[in-house]
Amino acid sequence: MQFEIERIIRTALIEDIGLGDVTTEVTVLCDTVARAELVAKEDFTLAGLDVAAEVFRTLDPDVKFEKLFADGHSIRKGEVIAWLKGKASVLLQGERVALNLLQRMSGIASLTAKYVAEVKGTGANIVDTRKTVPGLRALDKYSVRMGGGRNHRIGLFDGVLIKENHIAAAGGVGAAIDRAKQKLSHTLKVEIETRDLKEVEEALSAGADIIMLDNMSLEQMRQGVDLIAGKALVEASGGVSLESVRDIAETGVNIISVGALTHSVKAADISMLFS
Repeated sequence: MQFEIERIIRTALIEDIGLGDVTTEVTVLCDTVARAELVAKEDFTLAGLDVAAEVFRTLDPDVKFEKLFADGHSIRKGEVIAWLKGKASVLLQGERVALNLLQRMSGIASLTAKYVAEVKGTGANIVDTRKTVPGLRALDKYSVRMGGGRNHRIGLFDGVLIKENHIAAAGGVGAAIDRAKQKLSHTLKVEIETRDLKEVEEALSAGADIIMLDNMSLEQMRQGVDLIAGKALVEASGGVSLESVRDIAETGVNIISVGALTHSVKAADISMLFS
């Protein structure tokens, strides 16, 4: 995780600063010291404060950064979430990168927290997907955890999820699962995407460990859950919204994957103000 954070920050700073911050160079004396605060402009769930601090410390290890809250905390509009002190030029150069990352991460955590609250008491878990911004997956998935959600597989390398095109290429649901079971270690579970109850039956017969009900109606989900009857974990996916997630959870599924947590996030409103 730390390596990923450092890579993301270095790339972002190079992209933003390039050969130099022209505005700061012509307006601010190099020895000017400044103090600034990070201020919440709305309510949100916090995520990414350590990442923001690392942006400034990458530019200058002597920057002082004091966190006033921990990630996962519910922040209220008007609260100061951190203060920092250092060369004004450094604070100005790091401001946009730090805020971009902090605002996106807090936005993901906030949206996740809303979904988690909607399914409270049902036993269903809210998980993310691979629909993340390329290069930012480690931060996106961390932010989901800070909002009370769980992570699905990180990438193609750490989990088996047989999808529609895999099934087509393999020659069917049963064939795909059989082939996977033959080649995999016993320590890895096999998940498969199903589009109707016939495929659910095929997946169950072939010994799938996790069966995804993809873009099914609520009634189909209920029937799928009854059909599986605890013989595999059941995941619901496709078209999930804050308005529909409670109804989906009440069908009895174990997992609800929500791509919107990371692909349709609204950044939290946070400002950095010199004081």
